[in-house]
Amino acid sequence: MITAWFDFRQPVAYDPERKLVFHGQARSRLRLLAAALGFRDSDYDVRSNEGGVAVSGEAILHAARLYVQASQSCMGCDAGILFRSCDGRQDYVGDRNHFAPLDLLNHPAALVTLIRRNVLLPVP
Repeated sequence: MITAWFDFRQPVAYDPERKLVFHGQARSRLRLLAAALGFRDSDYDVRSNEGGVAVSGEAILHAARLYVQASQSCMGCDAGILFRSCDGRQDYVGDRNHFAPLDLLNHPAALVTLIRRNVLLPVP
């Protein structure tokens, strides 16, 4: 359950404290997304790469059939979530990329709907 809305659009580049909070919140929201998708804890990995000082880095949810990445994209926050189908947790290329607004991390049910509409996942 999300206890408070988080502003994922607040820039984190050049601010290590804010970046640390961003990554913690993003990983937490990706775990909530996994639960909303019906994944068990053993069905997925959540990790993050903080990147260099000039970027936000990314938080990643990687399951057998789904790859989701959250970052403050250079394409803007309306493309801050990248998701695609994949063929296992070792597939880092996957299928076609789809994008969603970063704010959808605060609305996992809406993000689940968008992912299911674009990536063929079985409904639990």
